[in-house]
Amino acid sequence: MRRAIGLMSGTSLDGIDIAMIETDGLAHVVTGPAMTIPYPADFRERLRSVLGGVGPVAAVETELTQLHATAVGRFLDGFAIPPPDIVGMHGHTILHRPVERRTRQLGDGADLARRLGIDVVADFRSADVAAGGEGAPLAPLYHAALASALAKPVAVLNLGGVGNLTWIGTGTGEGAENHILAFDTGPGNALIDDWVRQHTGAVADFDGALARAGSASEPHVARFLAHPYFARKPPKSLDRDEFRDALPQDLSLEDGAATLTEMTVAAVAASCRHFPAPVREWLVCGGGRLNPALMAALARRLGVPVRAVETVGWDGDALEAQAFAYLAVRSLAGLPLSLPTTTGVPRPMPGGRLYRAR
Repeated sequence: MRRAIGLMSGTSLDGIDIAMIETDGLAHVVTGPAMTIPYPADFRERLRSVLGGVGPVAAVETELTQLHATAVGRFLDGFAIPPPDIVGMHGHTILHRPVERRTRQLGDGADLARRLGIDVVADFRSADVAAGGEGAPLAPLYHAALASALAKPVAVLNLGGVGNLTWIGTGTGEGAENHILAFDTGPGNALIDDWVRQHTGAVADFDGALARAGSASEPHVARFLAHPYFARKPPKSLDRDEFRDALPQDLSLEDGAATLTEMTVAAVAASCRHFPAPVREWLVCGGGRLNPALMAALARRLGVPVRAVETVGWDGDALEAQAFAYLAVRSLAGLPLSLPTTTGVPRPMPGGRLYRAR
């Protein structure tokens, strides 16, 4: 068992999620404290400016790494806990084009290890992409470890900037490739956030208030679902801005929010065609679970129970950060981080790069 901290900077650009777990990298997981430290507004805009890998990338990466180091210090001091054995830093994805064998996450693992005096595992995705995988999603093995006692099949849906899911069927142990399927569903909160930001300057449709005040445009949703991505068989993954052209140009603020919310939900519903078997329920994590309009639309479209992951004792804000703590421990042990059924990699693939503090 190792004590590990995971760090996640998600595609919603909201801040750094930090979580500690204790794990053997297999079936045993004991969760610990977690917190989110929001990015300063001015840094959020600088980070947004380098999406796509353009602009002052090096300067933003240095600042992002400094913010991660400060966040870990605040976390350890705030909870009065000793340093962990390892830190897993995902960094922030600014470019993800696996078809071109390209993925880029900002975050300097060597610099973070030096600043913290703690060994760091980073660069979780590049080995998978170089081997022909999608490089995403990477949380499914952690989802499967947490879900070992749940009735199955079950789907874990993460609604961050991009939506992704893990379908978990019956099965146990390291033969996980026999009962896990994972892929990106489509936009999560990204299009909704971008729409609201463009029209109001706010960063999100808080509580789904705008969407609930509007009406979804079914023609817009139908055109969105005609995108060839939805017919592709998984595993498959997306860049945050893959569906930027789906932003409507002819709708009111409220109707646009309602339409983009319905698009997100329709993409999740479309994913069910790829499941080996129907699921008993959906467990939702990420910021989208806090949006009543999204959750109500999911329940309406999916036809089975849709619950926030807190109902089964998980922390929906910390889950991805916990996953990269878990994957850091697996990386140290040389265990696979991805499978043919989670990223499309040809074989179970280890990954991550270890940066020593000294």
